[in-house]
Amino acid sequence: MTRFVVCGETLIDLVRSETEESTPFRSVWEALSAGGPMNSAVALGTLGAEAQFLGRLSTDAFGRQLREHVEGAGVGLDLATVSPQATSIAVVSLDEEGVASYTFHFDDTANFGWRAEELPELADDDWLHIASLSCVVDPGAEVLLDWAGTVRTGVSYDINVRPTVITDPAAYWAKVEPWLAAVGRRQGVVKASDADIDFLARALGGGDPVEIAAGWVEEHGLGLAVVTLGAEGAAAVEPGGAVTRVPGFRTDVVDTVGAGDTFMAGFLDARVGHGLDLEQSLRRGAAAAAIVCGRQGAQPPTSAEVDALVAAQG
Repeated sequence: MTRFVVCGETLIDLVRSETEESTPFRSVWEALSAGGPMNSAVALGTLGAEAQFLGRLSTDAFGRQLREHVEGAGVGLDLATVSPQATSIAVVSLDEEGVASYTFHFDDTANFGWRAEELPELADDDWLHIASLSCVVDPGAEVLLDWAGTVRTGVSYDINVRPTVITDPAAYWAKVEPWLAAVGRRQGVVKASDADIDFLARALGGGDPVEIAAGWVEEHGLGLAVVTLGAEGAAAVEPGGAVTRVPGFRTDVVDTVGAGDTFMAGFLDARVGHGLDLEQSLRRGAAAAAIVCGRQGAQPPTSAEVDALVAAQG
């Protein structure tokens, strides 16, 4: 069985409670375990994959909550680092369709203090999945990029753009492009949402997200680019330009928190863990994402739940 090593941040999402009455003086918020890479690790564990989370966890109360959440999904923390710095916080706002936006509180928090000696040597048959803010927020981002250039495993990278952290598309692209090159050196997989690419494309002259991803495949030597398309499903672009598309799954959306992270877990579990073909892997990723959109926060499905949805909407 492939061991997935998922590297990146974990944090607490503060979400306004819908069950507790709030006033202009007193509001009630729920503290949900979150963070894109951690969500993917937990989703992989829930699907039954062997997974380790490579992150920096605080010793504070939120850090203890996050540790219990990760371990509760059967995900190992053997590679994780314990930090006295505080846990990162994200204040989540949901629009009328349940689409989430985030305001982050990151100053001197545990996620971004990586040192080279904290990063392990991975086995050749491991699969490294790395993602999101840890790849663009300094000082740790440069340390992770240098380390990623030394690994000899299979690798995937989820761009997971957060425009409130780096508001300038050109500056964000300057952080992302070196990661595309690093993943391309291993002929790895890059995943982005259509919204991610639309934001970055403001610095690239615009264009269709799938076509832009196809350009990344050719320019950087990627083995695959995967683009999630919201309710429209997902597409994957192979070297040479072949595109595989799958439709989305019908669901009553509660919120979109963790949808892309869960998609990637479903896709990697199918494609890397079980050797399924590209269309089947995209469908399982899309099904996993649809299920999590029907729940509050990033509460990923089991493999049996994904099986049932794929069969029902086959």
